[in-house]
Amino acid sequence: MALKIAIVGRPNVGKSTLFNRLVGKRLALVDDRPGVTRDRRYADGNIGDMDLTLIDTAGYEDVSDDTLESRMREQTEAAIEDADVILFTMDARDGVTQLDRIFADRIRGVHKPVILLANKSESRESMGGVGEAYGLGFGEPVPISAEHGEGMADLYQALVRASENVFIEEVDEPEKPIRIAVIGRPNAGKSTLINRLIGDDRLLTGPEAGITRDSISVDWEYEGQAIRFVDTAGMRRKARVNEKLEKLSVADTIRAITFAEVVVLVMDKDDAFDMQDLQLADLVEREGRALVYVASKWDLEEDPQARLAKLKAMADDKLPQLRGSEFVALSSFNGRGVDRLMPAILKAYETWSVKVKTKDLNDWLSMATQRHPPPAVDGKRIKPKYISQIKARPPTFVLMATRADSMPEHYKRYLVNSIRESFDLKGTPMRLNVKSSSDNPYAAGGAKSGPERFKGAAKTAPRKVLKAEKEEKFSNLPGKALEQKAKAGIKPKVKPLGGLKASASKKSGTNAIIGKGARGGARQVSRSGRIRTGQKGGAKR
Repeated sequence: MALKIAIVGRPNVGKSTLFNRLVGKRLALVDDRPGVTRDRRYADGNIGDMDLTLIDTAGYEDVSDDTLESRMREQTEAAIEDADVILFTMDARDGVTQLDRIFADRIRGVHKPVILLANKSESRESMGGVGEAYGLGFGEPVPISAEHGEGMADLYQALVRASENVFIEEVDEPEKPIRIAVIGRPNAGKSTLINRLIGDDRLLTGPEAGITRDSISVDWEYEGQAIRFVDTAGMRRKARVNEKLEKLSVADTIRAITFAEVVVLVMDKDDAFDMQDLQLADLVEREGRALVYVASKWDLEEDPQARLAKLKAMADDKLPQLRGSEFVALSSFNGRGVDRLMPAILKAYETWSVKVKTKDLNDWLSMATQRHPPPAVDGKRIKPKYISQIKARPPTFVLMATRADSMPEHYKRYLVNSIRESFDLKGTPMRLNVKSSSDNPYAAGGAKSGPERFKGAAKTAPRKVLKAEKEEKFSNLPGKALEQKAKAGIKPKVKPLGGLKASASKKSGTNAIIGKGARGGARQVSRSGRIRTGQKGGAKR
């Protein structure tokens, strides 16, 4: 079991930066403004050979009313109670403030090891703040710079000394949990739903919209099955997202969808399936994740049966690619219908992970093509031959057919819908890849063609090829080409003028071969070029 550490302090002292440094990833959102972190966030990290369970907390505020800052303070106090060692972080540039002293008095009553960290101490100006930190009464402060990674060796030594008397319980490695991302628009009730499911006020909630900023993971167990919920920030329309911090929150939500296995889309019952909800559902389908619809605030509905039937029909009409997805209507406020959510999630997970036998698929293909044969394209019929499932999560199929590139999209949709109905795969995203059975895998661009290589003329190429490549280097202008050939040492060819007779030294009667396989062998040619038919010295007729 890893050592559990809570990183606490007043706002904007670098707690999330230190959290990311020890985790080794940019999990927590970091910004210059104070109060970015609101919920407490858990993650596994290490320093040296020491395994850690880190808790990032919100900045401590000395308030005790019903405001958001007061609820954030309660989350910080819960992290202090849950931790084995406390890392009290202060800003060495600003020195010790009044809020640091108030917080120091608060954690001094907690009987747990406390390590005082003087963050942002990479410059000489911060040495004065390090000296002031002695007055907080936690011993010698550890000067570090979380942003630049300085002082990590000193922090390791301080953790080794502080954890000598801490008992770390050894537990078995838990099984891999089902990752469930809860998404939706702001103030849809996502955090309240997770708190109601796990039976604890684990996440920060309230009437304010946009409370959640980070994607917070919550581990839970349901009937012996490990579950990991990921609470995400509300996503507004892209045109309304202007601030840098909200853009970071949206990017964190999209990353949570990418790594999830089941996505729960929480919608307000009065505004369900508006444009933003449809875009979120389409994003889940394109990522290939199982989807469960949730209509929240159902305790305020006057006619629940008629409204539920209308919402289900609206889901199938506006999102036909996810037809048949699980739909749950509930109220997180009083718990009505919440018990139906986990069975719907597990059913969607099973459908998303299904594997269909190849024999059953080919029997289905024969009946589906007989019921509705493929259309003829350019007068030629497309013939499906063989189908198999190559992977699950989501179910992905490969269909071998002749003229696969010509298969229309509407026929592919017919095949996908037929698979969904025949094998009871309702609501899960599916992939169908159509390939030609006559494709050569070793051809260019084939599955086994390998990387493209440069195929230039070899040294043993014919002379004509080498000559053509050499002549391509010269200019198209006659004068320029002559200059280039002269520099290259190539002598220009001079053709004889037409109309001139052969040399006088060539006397009449010389032999010349006329064509291949001429009869009579060599024949005599006169100066005028006429062939003499008679033989010299032959008998006259």
